[in-house]
Amino acid sequence: QVQLVESGGGLVQAGGSLRLSCAASGKIFSINAMGWYRQSPGKQRELVAAITSGGSTNYADSVKGRFTISRDNAKNTVYLQMNSLKPEDTAVYYCNADLLLWTGSLNTWGQGTLVTVSS
Repeated sequence: QVQLVESGGGLVQAGGSLRLSCAASGKIFSINAMGWYRQSPGKQRELVAAITSGGSTNYADSVKGRFTISRDNAKNTVYLQMNSLKPEDTAVYYCNADLLLWTGSLNTWGQGTLVTVSS
């Protein structure tokens, strides 16, 4: 069974930092793009950052200069380092990955991890 498991969320004061991790497990041949999305109450899910298998990155304007996405291909893991956090960063953060399985391709989501930034 293929799954993405996130960790690292929690409560932090404004200006603080958190690091999210997302590990993919199962019978995976390779992983193409991986990304982090977030969703806050009453809002649509939005892209925060994405990274290709070659390491090219893309960020939402609201997090540029504060968040850094990275990946460890050997561990099938993607990270999101979040610095200078603001209350408006409060949301459930979801990991997403484009997987290539032995049986075909699959785009899948993690279960989400809550990030709360207090003012």
